Amino acid sequence: MATRLVSRRFPWTAQHTQLFAKPTYGQHRTLSTRVRSKPTANKPFLRKVAGVGSAFAFTLWWMSRSAEAESPPSQSKKQFPSTTPLNTFAPPQHDISAANIEAAQAELVAIVGADVISTVPGELKAHASTEWSPSPTETTASFIVYPSSTEQVSEIMKVCHARNIPVTPFSGGTSLDGALAATRGGICIDFSQMNKIVELRKNDLDVTLQPAVGWEELNTVLEKDGLFLPVDPGPGAEIGSMIATGCSGTNAYRYRPMKNRVISATIVLADGTIATLKLTALPKNQEVAVVAFPTVRTAIEAVTEMIQSGLQTEALELLDETAMQASNQSGYLEKEYKEVPTLFIKFAGATEDAVHRQISAVEKVVQRYKSILFEASSDPDSMDSLWGARKTVLWNLIAQKRNDTDKFLSCDVAVPISQLARIIEETNDRIKASGLLGSCLGHVGDDNFHTTVSCSESEKEKAEEIILWCRRRGIELDGTVTGEHGFGLAPRDLVTEELGANATDMMRMIKLSLDPKCLLACDKIVRIEEGEEH
Repeated sequence: MATRLVSRRFPWTAQHTQLFAKPTYGQHRTLSTRVRSKPTANKPFLRKVAGVGSAFAFTLWWMSRSAEAESPPSQSKKQFPSTTPLNTFAPPQHDISAANIEAAQAELVAIVGADVISTVPGELKAHASTEWSPSPTETTASFIVYPSSTEQVSEIMKVCHARNIPVTPFSGGTSLDGALAATRGGICIDFSQMNKIVELRKNDLDVTLQPAVGWEELNTVLEKDGLFLPVDPGPGAEIGSMIATGCSGTNAYRYRPMKNRVISATIVLADGTIATLKLTALPKNQEVAVVAFPTVRTAIEAVTEMIQSGLQTEALELLDETAMQASNQSGYLEKEYKEVPTLFIKFAGATEDAVHRQISAVEKVVQRYKSILFEASSDPDSMDSLWGARKTVLWNLIAQKRNDTDKFLSCDVAVPISQLARIIEETNDRIKASGLLGSCLGHVGDDNFHTTVSCSESEKEKAEEIILWCRRRGIELDGTVTGEHGFGLAPRDLVTEELGANATDMMRMIKLSLDPKCLLACDKIVRIEEGEEH
């Protein structure tokens, strides 16, 4: 299958996007966006620069040009509105009948082989929902296929397009907002066999790799060359899902989120099969500090002064009392810390003296906000222990559930830093008043925090009310309902509240233009059919 190479520059079009390429008369094209800049005497040759989001702008342009050449005359002149309200959107006409699914499976066996197709019920359920994702479990894919190349993905999508079968991609399975849900049944494409690092260019500080490479595994490989991918979401996340959600992580304050790291992507419809990412030199002379405060407000006020005064740190993370309790009980920490609001701060610099000056400056700031502990360490084991507790806090909170059958809900609101203390305090007050087990923590240097709530089935409505209130409060405070988890299913109905009806109607039109049969990641980001069942 040919790959189109494009040498046009497009702006990054959106923070949270999923990508779709238009099938043309039953054929699916593999799109690869590239931008080439002129090399100069003082500037290295930048071989590929384009964001995944630019596929939207390119595809719309390309479709308008190619339609004249490939469409019948009566279609080439057809005009489309720029927005599509939901009540004018025709429901997708999928065919997930047993006969059609069986026929598709037989075709795919001929393409990829029977040994990489699964119909095991437990596997189907695990690919549609997890303990930490609110995805509904009533509907699963009919089977899972495990491609090993871009070409196989393209052939799979040809079959699905011809047979009107919806598709749900799976890469890592760490989604917290329902991206795994197979809302329309169909098939699941699991990218786990596409886990190769294709090419590392150390001098260019970039790497080309397949979507199932995990960020942790990648950084283990890069470490020996003094490089790393700074984006560090939850353990287990893989490159494909990281691009799809535009995730960030603890390093986002210093190094920015995933969208800033994508140079190019080879795309088959919604599914990126190869990506090229920017890398960064490993920071030197690292130290980690733990700073405890009497209240969340004093902790956030200290962070605000650090940022406004220009103090540069690698990461600024907050754990509240409940999160600290979970960390103390996790076994990651070398000693027990006070269960009070606590900042985890990472430092690095060209020299040890430079780092010590940063630490000294931060210590002076936090003292003004009544810090009750300031402890810094450059010992590798101690740093691994402290940052390991922060990186695994989600799993540590899940382990705090009162019963194994309890549900775990979360959201990732982001607000201006001036409103951060206010919304965290208000959210924690609501959690405490509810009697549920919950926590607020997150990437406060990046204005992004996570609310988590555990509940029994009978308490689920109460927990959902807290999460919904938190998201709406974020909008009221000039923030966003999702800072890094992506819209998925859970927050999609709030997109209109945040951005307005015209914006979501335009998103729906883009979706229709690039995925006219609505086969890919159905019902995610914006609704494509009225009614609560989807």
